[in-house]
Amino acid sequence: MKIHIEALHFTCIIGILEHERQNEQKVIIDVTIEYDFEDNVFINYAEVAEFIKTDMQNKKFLLIEDALHDLSRDLKNKFSKINTLYLKITKPSILPDCKVSVSNITNFQS
Repeated sequence: MKIHIEALHFTCIIGILEHERQNEQKVIIDVTIEYDFEDNVFINYAEVAEFIKTDMQNKKFLLIEDALHDLSRDLKNKFSKINTLYLKITKPSILPDCKVSVSNITNFQS
């Protein structure tokens, strides 16, 4: 099965610039989770969305890359059935003429 969470948006502290450390900014998260669905054993997408939001807001990351790395690890620890995880973090307001994103795919299968 695949879960897709698209355009999850909220504000948090993320960035290395002084104003980014002092003022929350909007981020947009896109997630795809692949997992093996078995008789009523599933991953609750609402829990995933809330976990991402809370984790990002509590940790106040410097780099998007650090956020992707930590969030991938934390999601796997919380939702152990994840086989493959695609994460994309977008900062839509950091540059005046574009959106900036960083993404990764983590395969947890052996």
